[in-house]
Amino acid sequence: MKKNLRTDFNPRQYMLSKDFEIYYYSDKDMKKVGNHSHNYYEFYFFLNGEVSIEIAEKPHLLKNGDMVLIPPGVKHHVDILNSELPYQRFVFWISQDYCNHLVQQSAEYGYLMQLVTTSRQYVFHFDRFAFNMIQSKIFGLIEELRSNRFGKSAKINLCVSDLIFFLNRNVYENNHPQSPKEEQSLYQNLVLYIEDHLEEELSLDELAAQFFVSKYHIAHIFKDQLGLSIHQYILKKRLEICRAAILSNTEISEAYLMCGFKDYSSFFRAFKKEYGLSPKEFKELSMNIQLTP
Repeated sequence: MKKNLRTDFNPRQYMLSKDFEIYYYSDKDMKKVGNHSHNYYEFYFFLNGEVSIEIAEKPHLLKNGDMVLIPPGVKHHVDILNSELPYQRFVFWISQDYCNHLVQQSAEYGYLMQLVTTSRQYVFHFDRFAFNMIQSKIFGLIEELRSNRFGKSAKINLCVSDLIFFLNRNVYENNHPQSPKEEQSLYQNLVLYIEDHLEEELSLDELAAQFFVSKYHIAHIFKDQLGLSIHQYILKKRLEICRAAILSNTEISEAYLMCGFKDYSSFFRAFKKEYGLSPKEFKELSMNIQLTP
């Protein structure tokens, strides 16, 4: 964990910024903050310790990977159950006006806020992979806030939007799991799309945008269906097409480019690892076999 990004705890429970504030805290033997509420949204990400958070008079024992979203006007406080353990968390405050600004751009940004208001579900658990992604996004935001780089303001807004969108999408997809039939259909459509676009850039981000699902869901489907990562699958398909092209007497210099490899060296390494021969050796061997009476 990045110690230099930590903030000394301040019991202040109001915002100084009109838009948002974010903190990375790690404390021992801290003073208790009494029951209180805010006029803004509080996203709270629990990292370590032994604590319970009481929200609207209902206690919740927290574990690593939990996110708590507390809407304006809802009373809450944290009870530290073991003061010997370091109490680590991220706290992200965001104003109602800033949330409304995001929702005006796209209604999807408001899914979580609406959910906690209507269902009174305040605690959400993320698996290790998703929670690591959240931590990475938060550290990126904190680092940008402390930087003096060109375009800092624009980048900060992008970081906030990306974090809020990730949380909304992840919770939505957990609450609306696809049926096995839908997953099979998605998998088949992904395979067809990949085969038709092997010469193009096929990153997880681009596939997710094309099919309107999260990249983590796509990765999960491929691992379940084939036991391969999507990167491994795309590489194998490209190598199969290259191999077939070489067998049909296409020049090696043309074959690897038309299959989406960016440079010969990466193609050479992948081909030799897959088939045990260099592309040139493979071509010469296949020609010899064809010439043998």
